[in-house]
Amino acid sequence: MHPRDQTIFALSSGRAPSAIAVVRVSGPQAGLVLTTLAGKLPVPRQASRRLLRDSASQPIDDAVVLWFPGPSSATGEDVAEFHVHGGRAVLSVLFAEVTVIPNIRAAEPGEFTRRAFENGKLDLTEAEGLDDLIHADTDRQRRQALRQLQGLLGDRARDWRERIIEASALIEAGIDFSDEGDVPAELRAPAIKAIEALHGEITKVLAAQGHSERLREGLVVAIAGEPNVGKSTLINQLVRREVAIVSPHAGTTRDVIEVQLDLDGYPVTVIDTAGIRETDDPVEQEGVRRARARAEDADLVLWLVEGEQAVDPGAMRSLWKSGDSDRSEGSVWIVRNKIDLVAGGTRPSGEFGISARRGNGIPELVDALVKFASEFFGATEGAVVTRARQRDLLSRASESLRRSLDLVEDGEELAAEELRAAAYALGRLLGRVDVEDVLGAIFQKFCIGK
Repeated sequence: MHPRDQTIFALSSGRAPSAIAVVRVSGPQAGLVLTTLAGKLPVPRQASRRLLRDSASQPIDDAVVLWFPGPSSATGEDVAEFHVHGGRAVLSVLFAEVTVIPNIRAAEPGEFTRRAFENGKLDLTEAEGLDDLIHADTDRQRRQALRQLQGLLGDRARDWRERIIEASALIEAGIDFSDEGDVPAELRAPAIKAIEALHGEITKVLAAQGHSERLREGLVVAIAGEPNVGKSTLINQLVRREVAIVSPHAGTTRDVIEVQLDLDGYPVTVIDTAGIRETDDPVEQEGVRRARARAEDADLVLWLVEGEQAVDPGAMRSLWKSGDSDRSEGSVWIVRNKIDLVAGGTRPSGEFGISARRGNGIPELVDALVKFASEFFGATEGAVVTRARQRDLLSRASESLRRSLDLVEDGEELAAEELRAAAYALGRLLGRVDVEDVLGAIFQKFCIGK
């Protein structure tokens, strides 16, 4: 029997022990599993209390069971759910009894969702939204993922694809009636109007996104500077706990320390790096190398200096990637630490002044980080594109539509081919054509039982 035809089961709730554990079963044998353990099938989609028994008629647990006959289920197959007490012993016996039934096996990561996708219960953008919802750490990530799960992009992509197919039909009808005088021209005009509207809509979506697809991974902020200027103290202030060792001795931080922050719903990874300086210590040299590498890839660098210390432009330029002309004042902020020790507490315009030890200036720095994140991610509340894969396929569709407009006056055949390419790109976006190569990469990231 093919693995996709087998019945699968998994723990779909949190790790044991827990108050309640949910075990899901999906596939043609789901009903048999339910009757074997619970005696008979309950009323569909109605919770029933049953005493589960093993093959020797010994009680396993007093449980709640549910029955969802396909295709009206989450996966499109017959689905059974067991809501049992979440002790390890209960689950061990339950799993042992399920596995003795023929053609039943433990589910792989994401297999329930993959079966739902394959049975037309959700498209690939909705499956990606579900994955994002499971892994959401901040409220903005949750809201963006929920909109995708509810079909924000999928519904629009289906509409776009249908309209492309309609326009393509008009173009190809013109080819079929090419010997009928003015018929092709009459069919071409509404097709061109439809293509122009489609191209405008998709282009507008792509232009409005900013870095919205980056909301899943978050903003990366690196704290860099010379040794012993207070980088570790600053990161401890930002996360409000001691994650980095603070010492008056230069070179204490030898490796890269990363912590996750939720700044007004924006996910931010803050990196504390080793002090950047020339050194003969091979361990510290490796720390400096890693610090430079992470700072190069960061979206924003906080370059920390002490008090009235002059900023070393050469040291900052060491963070630039070769040929990186985009890194400028906008992505590197000068932060002067120990400002409380500076006479008058003044600082140059455009720089931040803080006392990492006392907390002075930290609220203002955090507010600036929130504003930077807001501008970086753009209007995430209305974001349609949430993954690089989606952006790439929408860009392909947009380009094909543009080329079809350029070619339609020279030959309907070439324009029709570009329209087919645009429809194909949207089909891949929805997961309805030729996406086997990406399915494994997407669903293997899901947790087992989902």
